[in-house]
Amino acid sequence: MPHASLSHVFKALGDENRIKIVRLLMEGERCACHLVDNLDVTQPTLSHHMKILCDAGVVTARKEGKWMHYAINREGLEEGIAFLQALSLAPSDKDPSPRCI
Repeated sequence: MPHASLSHVFKALGDENRIKIVRLLMEGERCACHLVDNLDVTQPTLSHHMKILCDAGVVTARKEGKWMHYAINREGLEEGIAFLQALSLAPSDKDPSPRCI
């Protein structure tokens, strides 16, 4: 994943309301009406957050009647997960590093 795409994923997840949305979606697909009721946000605010999450590839959306339904996009998160896993394996400040001369 290009750096710009990866940064979009982390920016999308860098907001408290969007983290709450993702946590709700971890339980499965949710209708926008369910998200509005559980987040104490207005419908326009939810739409704003969902656009950011969808544009970053974190969430997918589908329309059913007049309602939008949202779900986690596992494919969109795979590179972010791989990056975090690689980061967890990176040398820490406790690991000896080569000395500069």
